[in-house]
Order: sequence, then C-alpha cells, then structure tokens
Amino acid sequence: MVGPMSDDERRSGYRRIGAGFVGIVGLSAGMTALSGGATLVQAGAVAVGGIAVGVLLLFYLISSM
Repeated sequence: MVGPMSDDERRSGYRRIGAGFVGIVGLSAGMTALSGGATLVQAGAVAVGGIAVGVLLLFYLISSM
C-alpha cells in the first residue's frame, strides 16, 4: 500500500508542474511567431519573452492561492 506524499515529493511535483507551465507558455509563443512568418531568431526572441511572461504568470498564480 502506498502512503501519503511527503512534503519534499509535493514540492518537487509543484516545481515540475510550474516548469511545464512556463515551458508551454514559452513554446506556444515561439510557435505562434513561427506560424505568423517570423524568422527563427525572431521566434527565439519571442519564445524567451514568452518564458518570462510564463514565469510572471506562475508567480501571480502562486501568490493568489
């Protein structure tokens, strides 16, 4: 039988979910730029900006809990 999650396991899970959320936001921004006709350099810059926005969104979501 499996016992309850430890605090370390829970924190690790939250970190993985947060990293996945930030990655999806950044990847989405880059792919949207590419589909709009941007060059690879422009899409990369947009993806980095999307990652920054994802981090800000994550902090907002965490602070509103």
